[in-house]
Order: sequence, then structure tokens, then C-alpha cells
Amino acid sequence: MTSRFMLIFAAISGFIFVALGAFGAHVLSKTMGAVEMGWIQTGLEYQAFHTLAILGLAVAMQRRISIWFYWSSVFLALGTVLFSGSLY
Repeated sequence: MTSRFMLIFAAISGFIFVALGAFGAHVLSKTMGAVEMGWIQTGLEYQAFHTLAILGLAVAMQRRISIWFYWSSVFLALGTVLFSGSLY
């Protein structure tokens, strides 16, 4: 995966974060209980932090090629999909 791919992933993840946050606040809050909304909130928080970290790593990968930046971004992306995705 290149820095370009990670930038695209961060952009898509950011879009999903905003869309799910708005959907949860305006639509799901009327039909779900406090516990379920807490799960969604937790997933959104983790996704937001992971998205910012992936964005930072993608920018760092453009400036300097490092295997550490690469694997960090891969595992952050995987964690975002698996953890936040399981909460939604």
C-alpha cells in the first residue's frame, strides 16, 4: 500500500465518520437505546482517532519511506475496519 492509498483510505474513513455521526444523531437516536448509542459513539471515537493517525502516517510516508510507517498505517486501517465496523 502506498501513501496515496492511505490518503484515500483516510478520506473515505473520514467521510464515513461524519456520515455515521450525523445519521446516528438525527435518525438512530430516535430508535435506539442509550446502550446501543454508546456503542456507536465508541466506534465513532475510535474511528476518528484512527483516521487522523492514518492521515498523519500517509503524509509522513510521502516525505520519508519507512517500513514502520507502512505497517503502522496497515494495522491502524485494519483495526478501524474490524473494531469500529463491529460496533456499527
